[in-house]
Amino acid sequence: MNVMIAESENQFGPTVSHPLSGGQGQNLEMIGFNLWYGESQALFDVSFAVERGLVTALIGPSGCGKSTLLRSVNRMNDLIPGLKIEGEIRVDGRNIYARDTDVIALRKRMGMVFQKPNPFPMSIFENVIYPLRVDGVRDRRVLAETAERALNAAALWNEVKDRLSDNALGLSGGQQQRLCIARAVAGDPEVLLMDEPCSALDPIATARIEELIDELSGTYTIVLVTHNMQQAARVSDNTAFMYLGRLVEYGATDAIFTAPREPRTQGYITGRFG
Repeated sequence: MNVMIAESENQFGPTVSHPLSGGQGQNLEMIGFNLWYGESQALFDVSFAVERGLVTALIGPSGCGKSTLLRSVNRMNDLIPGLKIEGEIRVDGRNIYARDTDVIALRKRMGMVFQKPNPFPMSIFENVIYPLRVDGVRDRRVLAETAERALNAAALWNEVKDRLSDNALGLSGGQQQRLCIARAVAGDPEVLLMDEPCSALDPIATARIEELIDELSGTYTIVLVTHNMQQAARVSDNTAFMYLGRLVEYGATDAIFTAPREPRTQGYITGRFG
């Protein structure tokens, strides 16, 4: 792996106060962030700050760098051959690409939800508490309390509380996605990263996930990649419009969708391209 990282000496560790308090300050910031896959540059000088406890949507045409940026926040791109980065992504003021960053500690603070539900082929209960198992937690009371808390947070407890030992693969697609959200929440993250979490779901399941995002906001900082502009308008507080690897415009969602400053933003949200 050829990852160019900054020379910062800031340590990254689990020392920041938690939980977050909604809408107060910034805890995630991109500063002149550039990324290459070999000779091909995918992100160009991306700079903006995500507000603590709010929902930030990343929108733009396919291939514009939304998912690449999202996966950079918890360093999921690190294992891609030829990866190179310049600039910084800061969490609570600390550069996550500093050489002394504890990547495992970073990822524990960043819950990730993918496009397609990815439950493990095990029981509903074991799916939810998997992050605790990895950390070596064996106390059955703690595991049970965490499972109930996380499933309640994902609005799934009442639907599965009597069949926690059933295989998670037997759940519907929408239930599986909420289970994956419960699994992410069980690890007690500060930020939830969601990469088009509704793209494989039907309209009813999509509506339930959107309601869940609204319920989770404030408790968590949420960064949502979506190809659905109506969804971004419905669920997000702030929106970043990306095009060809560049951040074109960033601001309050209402302003982006009703009075964009940039002609390219106007063109995209009115369907002239994309």
